[in-house]
Amino acid sequence: MSVLSDFRARYLVRFWSPVPALVALGVASAYYFAITGTFWAVTGEFTRWGGHVLAWFGLQPQEWSYFKLIGLQGTPLDRIDGVMIIGMLLGALCTALWANNVSLRWPTSKRRLAQGLIGGIIAGFGARLAMGCNLAAFFTGIPMFSLHAWAFMLATVGGAWVGVKICLLPVLRVPLKVGSQASSLFADPQAREQRNRLQVRLGVAVALIALAFAGWRFGVSIALGMAVLFGVVFGGLIERAQICFTSAARDLWTTGRTQVAFGILLGMAVACVGTFGAIMLGADAKIFWMGPNAVIGGLLFGIGIVLAGGCETGWMYRAMEGQVHFWVVGIGNVIGGTLVAVYWDELGTALALPYPKIDLLESMGPGAGLLASFAGLALAMLLVHLNARRFQPKRSAAHEPAQTESIA
Repeated sequence: MSVLSDFRARYLVRFWSPVPALVALGVASAYYFAITGTFWAVTGEFTRWGGHVLAWFGLQPQEWSYFKLIGLQGTPLDRIDGVMIIGMLLGALCTALWANNVSLRWPTSKRRLAQGLIGGIIAGFGARLAMGCNLAAFFTGIPMFSLHAWAFMLATVGGAWVGVKICLLPVLRVPLKVGSQASSLFADPQAREQRNRLQVRLGVAVALIALAFAGWRFGVSIALGMAVLFGVVFGGLIERAQICFTSAARDLWTTGRTQVAFGILLGMAVACVGTFGAIMLGADAKIFWMGPNAVIGGLLFGIGIVLAGGCETGWMYRAMEGQVHFWVVGIGNVIGGTLVAVYWDELGTALALPYPKIDLLESMGPGAGLLASFAGLALAMLLVHLNARRFQPKRSAAHEPAQTESIA
């Protein structure tokens, strides 16, 4: 038992380093594309969920042009994106339980719930306007060699700056409150140990449910079964490494911390290699319009995720950890994406459909397109590094008085 306890303490309870986790996510996303034929994406499926809800109220969303574009056939259990998302939620819940990290947590202020809903709606709207979120139009969009993903990434970083400025407004500043609920809950060592054992057992049960679900979907098709298993891997990795693209974008403007940003860029570089290989073997890349929709969508997405406090991956694993605030963010994401479907005829005609879909591998040639993507990622790493240096004088200045005093 001591060996198992030591293994759990070292690998299941402690959070993992985000950089190797993001590199692993890049590798997994490339294999996911090669096996299932689609990219790791979530907001398109969330929008379909909104379409199903509208259908419950007697509307006919399957006749709308946006749902004809992204598809609304069947149920989430019949779609690759749908079962993958279920796998992600199960994977995040499983690892959170094994780490004894699941508990019902309410925000300290009701304003945070309203802010989470509004931010989630803005982020969901921006994501679907640009045909992807921090995954499909960013982390897996750039390795697809779609030019629109580069516009979305840059616009998201700019939108995060706007979001930071908005969050600094006095009306949105929430006083920090330190509650006693958590400390009283864990004050009794015996109760803590019982809760610990219960969560471990529940984690095993969730893992078995995920495997059973994957086996059931394998009975329909290999792609559906593999999508579930990849979803479990995605969800487990983002929860254990606490992967949230919001922190990477926000830190560029607030603290200058670079670890997550570098990890994201490295993960995309690795994904480029695997995705390039799959495309060369005949897989169809997912390319979208290089139009104003990518820029406007990225700006809105960057603003929204900072207001909400989490991106698509961020709210999903935090919701599984029991953070009620992020349940509200998820609902906002569904609403925002569905609003794009409602108004797509006007939005798409003006901002997306008239513009070309630019595939870097086709327009530049396979070799040049791959090298251009690597060059762009290398330049992004350099810019992240240079941006971090802006914060160094502040840190040095903070230590100068103490250093001068000691020398004297």
